[in-house]
Amino acid sequence: MKISYNWLKEYINLNIGPQETADILTNTGLEVEGIERCESVKGGLEGIVIGEVKSCKKHPNADKLSITTVDIGKDRLLNIVCGAPNVKAGQKVPVAIEGTTLYQGDESFKIKKTKIRGEFSEGMICAEDELGLGTSHEGIIVLDDKAKVGTPVRDYFDIETDVVFEIGLTPNRIDGASHFGAARDLAAYLNQSRKTEWSKPSVKVFRPDNTKNVIDVVIENPVACPRYAGVTVSGVDVGDSPNWLQNRLKSIGLVPINNIVDITNFVLYETGQPLHAFDADKITGKKIIVKTLKDGAIFITLDEIKRELSDEDLMICNEEEGMCIAGVFGGIDSGVTEKTKNIFLESAYFDPLYIRKTAKRHGLNTDASFRFERGADPDMTIYALKRAALLVKEIAGGKISSDIVDEYPTPIPDFKVNLMYSNLERLAGKKINSEVIKNILTSLEIKIINESEESLKLIVPAYRVDVQREADVIEEILRIYGYNNIEINEKVQSTLSYYEKPDKERVINLISDMLAGNGFNEIISNSLTPSTYYIDSSVFPSEHTVNILNPVSIDLNALRQTLLYGGLEAIAYNINHKNPNLKFYEFGNCYRFSKNHLENQPLAHYYEEEHLALFLTGYKSFPGWNSAAQSGSFFYLKSFVERILIRLGFNPDDFLKADSVLDFFAEGLQYGLNGSGIVEFGKISTGILQNFDVKQDVYYADFNWKNILFSTKPHNITFVDLPKYPEVKRDLALLLDKSIRFDQVKELARKTERKLLKSITLFDVFEDEKIGKNKKSYAVSFILQDKNKTLTDHQIDEIMTNLMRAYEKELGAQIR
Repeated sequence: MKISYNWLKEYINLNIGPQETADILTNTGLEVEGIERCESVKGGLEGIVIGEVKSCKKHPNADKLSITTVDIGKDRLLNIVCGAPNVKAGQKVPVAIEGTTLYQGDESFKIKKTKIRGEFSEGMICAEDELGLGTSHEGIIVLDDKAKVGTPVRDYFDIETDVVFEIGLTPNRIDGASHFGAARDLAAYLNQSRKTEWSKPSVKVFRPDNTKNVIDVVIENPVACPRYAGVTVSGVDVGDSPNWLQNRLKSIGLVPINNIVDITNFVLYETGQPLHAFDADKITGKKIIVKTLKDGAIFITLDEIKRELSDEDLMICNEEEGMCIAGVFGGIDSGVTEKTKNIFLESAYFDPLYIRKTAKRHGLNTDASFRFERGADPDMTIYALKRAALLVKEIAGGKISSDIVDEYPTPIPDFKVNLMYSNLERLAGKKINSEVIKNILTSLEIKIINESEESLKLIVPAYRVDVQREADVIEEILRIYGYNNIEINEKVQSTLSYYEKPDKERVINLISDMLAGNGFNEIISNSLTPSTYYIDSSVFPSEHTVNILNPVSIDLNALRQTLLYGGLEAIAYNINHKNPNLKFYEFGNCYRFSKNHLENQPLAHYYEEEHLALFLTGYKSFPGWNSAAQSGSFFYLKSFVERILIRLGFNPDDFLKADSVLDFFAEGLQYGLNGSGIVEFGKISTGILQNFDVKQDVYYADFNWKNILFSTKPHNITFVDLPKYPEVKRDLALLLDKSIRFDQVKELARKTERKLLKSITLFDVFEDEKIGKNKKSYAVSFILQDKNKTLTDHQIDEIMTNLMRAYEKELGAQIR
């Protein structure tokens, strides 16, 4: 949301600059995320001055060009070639001198001294489109004869320079979604150091000129629409808005449309109250009916889209048909056009729940729905209506042709809150003077109806939907008092806590540090994903998806069942931005719904598990002058998987290994321990990658972190002396069937020699038809060691003989 500094100054006397204003807004809860300088005309007409054409003659080499001499108040006249048909001697004109930058839309160009058809030109006499003052290019702008030569054109046209604050508005602070709201907070803050007040423009002069065009209002659904007010203005002239109004809207990023629509937008951003203007002549039966239509009814909105209505969509109707989706979007047939002469202005308060559901149902997010669905001010409706009607009368002419019709059957009550001084002191950590507290509350329009030495009885206005409890009032006091004014107590209070082992956070940090040290980057992906990811998945079936009842969008309508898809989204994004070599890891929760027999415990159907995901893609080493590039591989990923397990105290040889059954792996392995799955990893299938437009191999590992933490509990750290006696290395070449895996070779070696075999490593694999069909050769290295003495040749030979016999007998191996 954008707030204009100049606009704010219309309601509060600000003797501080934009930066200090931004700091105060941030400190009071309206965080300023950015500050931008803007002009009512792009570039601010810098470098453009008023000149007087002293002479004008035809260009000797061009029929449509003229050669002029122009006085801009300097020592000499400028020679300027001009192509405008209306240029004449004696005119006062805007002149862009050498070095000036002119803007046309998103493009710009700099004025240079140049030669045009053989004649030098030292500037440019400008048309209105070249200055950004209009769209006409029929000729140059001719200024008033009284314009002073040499004066900057920006002063002549009263170009306004403004500073705009980009506010990161939190959902609970809808009271700050207007210039009134920002002014209120500024005044409350500044009032603590010097008397500062803010004020609204007066609407006391509002009164009907006649009652010739009365439109009745009927509310058939008072729950959805507690209050609806309206007034008619007849005889208006729809046209362009005055410059001051256009400048206000442009400063906050709005495009002016016409004076009526611009006024409703202006009042919205001024007061926070959404308004809507109807063409009064199109209100059949001279009656507004607020109701819902039958389910499936078709309504065409302003964007010319046919929308199928729900019977819960609140509509603003005439006696025959719907005219507007209440609080969300107008209809195509009832809005204001250039032909409109009579208007009906609407100002209402709609139930936030109805508006929120309708906006989400139709995928609409408008300025009006943004405010209504968070809670507008029910007491602002009449003021905003009067303010808009007076502006319409001032800018578009016409007469106020009815009294205000205000249907408000059940007024919305304010909130009553009791504030105990002791609770404020306890939560704030500081005793604040009671007069300061009362001053802050009054500045925030919170009324004090009764007070004692211990407490205050308060009335909180209905528009402060986020202030309904004592703690909320305390938060209001502290944000205006200033959290930075709460001194830090030098006394440190602490308690001893027992942490269940293993300490989950410590283990996560341990592995995070290890992965970061190995070149991995941590990612944090959204827990909300499209439910379409799980359609036709055998591993993550859609019936196990936890669907969101009221999703922000169709792309965020389900809780994730796996970390895979969020990681692939990040990989696709990086590849598209020319960053294809990636190593990612993520810790995050995954969610699942599974119907069970516990019907009386609905939460028992939902499951949440923490996982660790690794992603590898692209090169693992880059090409150099003495080495070629190396791509990541399944075994490169496997090395990181096993490093993590080893770092957590596991021995990878202790795991039960099997081929992965996950359908998104082209090839993969799973490690299990004591009947629980620990990790599955492998190469992602091409079909999955195509869904994310990823054309390079991606390797993925999924650790079940819950099972890992459970399995790490019995691990103890022990110290072992370095062995005194040397290791012995022996190699074997085994000719085996292709179906034999290295795990089988390793496991058989461990069974055959349990005491002295320290490790076994595969260092080469060879396959060729010369060694036999469906055969392969493994080159295997064995490390032998006795911790108590040096091994003899006899012992070594005996061990290797036993290993060779075992391989020949159990695996059908041939020793090469």
